[in-house]
Amino acid sequence: MTSATLWYANRATGAVSLVLFTLVVVLGIAVRLRGRIPGLPRFGTVSLHRTLSLSATAFLALHIALAVMDSYVNITLTDVLIPFIGDYEPLWLGLGTVALDLLLAVLITSLLRERIGYRTWRALHWLAYASWPVALIHGLGIGTDAGTDWMTWLTITCVATVITAGGIRTATTLLRPAQGAH
Repeated sequence: MTSATLWYANRATGAVSLVLFTLVVVLGIAVRLRGRIPGLPRFGTVSLHRTLSLSATAFLALHIALAVMDSYVNITLTDVLIPFIGDYEPLWLGLGTVALDLLLAVLITSLLRERIGYRTWRALHWLAYASWPVALIHGLGIGTDAGTDWMTWLTITCVATVITAGGIRTATTLLRPAQGAH
């Protein structure tokens, strides 16, 4: 594969990862609100959230692999796992690493959910909410498409979608009557 091919593929997988993780966050909020997608039973929303989470993780793994394989810049596996130590764009790459590390904590604890208990899993699952904006900032800082019209609109759409879902979640929580109140 040529360096140009790797570069285009890396850009594409980064953009697809943004869209998929945005959908994962929104579906996670829907699951928490006991929402369902029209035409799907409630468990279908949970299943779709899990499936998209795995798909997004696969695209992210491909995005990272392509960045490491591309010889145009020197990104090592160590740079991928330990934030802010790389030679190439250390701040922006480091933010991507932080987002990955948070996501790995969510992924690993989700796989161990039955062993660690629901409360611990739930507490650690909140790291997903931290991972998404950190990854977004990573893309804005390091992404070569960050200033293009299409990427600007894609980013605005993703941010607006997450803010809207988060607002609905917050409003629902605040408007929900206190548990056990008559």
